[in-house]
Amino acid sequence: MIRVFIADDQLLVRQGIRALLEMDDSIAIVGEAADGVETIERVPALAVDTLLLDIRMPRKSGIDVLHELSAKKILPPTLILTTFDDSNTVLEGIRAGARGFMFKDVSYEQLIAAIRAVAGGATVFQPAITERLLRVADQVHVESLIPIEPLTPRETEVVRLMSGGYSNREIAYALGTAEGTIKNQVSSILAKFGVRDRTRAVLKALETGLLAASCGR
Repeated sequence: MIRVFIADDQLLVRQGIRALLEMDDSIAIVGEAADGVETIERVPALAVDTLLLDIRMPRKSGIDVLHELSAKKILPPTLILTTFDDSNTVLEGIRAGARGFMFKDVSYEQLIAAIRAVAGGATVFQPAITERLLRVADQVHVESLIPIEPLTPRETEVVRLMSGGYSNREIAYALGTAEGTIKNQVSSILAKFGVRDRTRAVLKALETGLLAASCGR
């Protein structure tokens, strides 16, 4: 059972998401909040497997929620749902600890798959958002963002699949290798990038233009 908390200032949106998610027997809605302050107050008291978080909310924004819960080391796996097409906000949310970003017009199947992926430790970016992030990444040229060691061609493939939200097992299947091998390659990627988790590894790959290069851009 995946325990989900919904944070959105629009009652109709919260009710709609709840109604959709309650159609899946593997998901339980454990709470809701209408603003950032309420989210910060309520989430820590619950065992939340996935936080569905809106960016624009009263009192405190979704970004504020990410920063505050991250600072206290109590941020659950978070998927941001938004109607705003703002690549800089997406990047800010990822830096603040979000594991995924999707527009609110995603299909039911996409949302369920994203929740399961994020709850399982994966990183999920909707393709349309990834394209925008790649355009932003093309404009970033910061020396400190360059990896200390270059990735191998296989590690680059692994990062590309990580950006699509695939688990180690799924990546292993796609590349025709053992899951343990992928786990070792992910550890190597994190070490080379100097980051502590898969989300920040994907962000680093975006910022350095590595994903853009791997996508033939």
